[in-house]
Amino acid sequence: MGRLSVNLCGIELDNPVIPASGTFGYGYEFAEIYDINCLGTFSFKGTTRDPRFGNPTPRIAECTGGLINAVGLQNPGVDKVIEEELPRLAKCFHKPVMANVSGFSVEDYVYTCEKLDKEPQVGWLEVNVSCPNVHGGGMSFGTNPESAAEVVKAVKAKTTKPVIIKLTPNVTDIVSIAKACEEAGADGISLINTILGMRINLKTKKPVIANTMGGFSGPAVFPVALRMVYQVAHAVKVPVIGIGGVSTAEDVLEMMMAGATAVEVGAANLVNPMACKDIVDSLPAAMDKYGIENLSELIGGTC
Repeated sequence: MGRLSVNLCGIELDNPVIPASGTFGYGYEFAEIYDINCLGTFSFKGTTRDPRFGNPTPRIAECTGGLINAVGLQNPGVDKVIEEELPRLAKCFHKPVMANVSGFSVEDYVYTCEKLDKEPQVGWLEVNVSCPNVHGGGMSFGTNPESAAEVVKAVKAKTTKPVIIKLTPNVTDIVSIAKACEEAGADGISLINTILGMRINLKTKKPVIANTMGGFSGPAVFPVALRMVYQVAHAVKVPVIGIGGVSTAEDVLEMMMAGATAVEVGAANLVNPMACKDIVDSLPAAMDKYGIENLSELIGGTC
């Protein structure tokens, strides 16, 4: 293993930097800009059983310290992802990829995960029980320990690859939900998804996005995300992926000190398409600055 290497649920990553779902498409768009094989892996666009057009526009709005989005899980459906997107991805990314899965029922999650579990390119299933931008699914499962555990048990019964549960921060006690997922068989936890927020356009006197509310992300949420990662990582034994406002190598180090095994980068990719590559490139210097020899030794070891 190299200085930057980490082991995520039994699969070794060259480094812990992972573009987050919804900010990196299916990878090949970014592969036109740089060699995406420099990444640890990436979580591809949230996939559902059936195709989704997503929410009405406008869907994204900038705000102080970040942005609000309500894309609504636009995707071509799992069959098209398997038939068209994964073959295109295989031409430019030669590592296991993380499949992000959303659903509107337990059956939806199981169906989609079972299909993606059979794909050799897929290394992990990131089961999203945290999306705040759809009605009747996503976050409604992730706000209740019993509901989240039910999804985990059902998916684990039909799959063989590591199942990572992505949690919402829009709860009172995220630790109880993480522990319920671990007890139900989850192989890892990723957190946080976006914080529910909104803005109003003073000129039009209407919300800035058509969905009224959306997911707030960006640097402003980093302290909240770091706190939740710390709480969950110290409460469970499975690996944790830290997400939320990460935009620098120093942010990655903080997340890992809080207990994260790997770190996902979301909104930063929408601001700077080179963000993840820049973070990977600057990690060694940041490690040298703070006297860190190997990232694997850093995980949760200083807090």
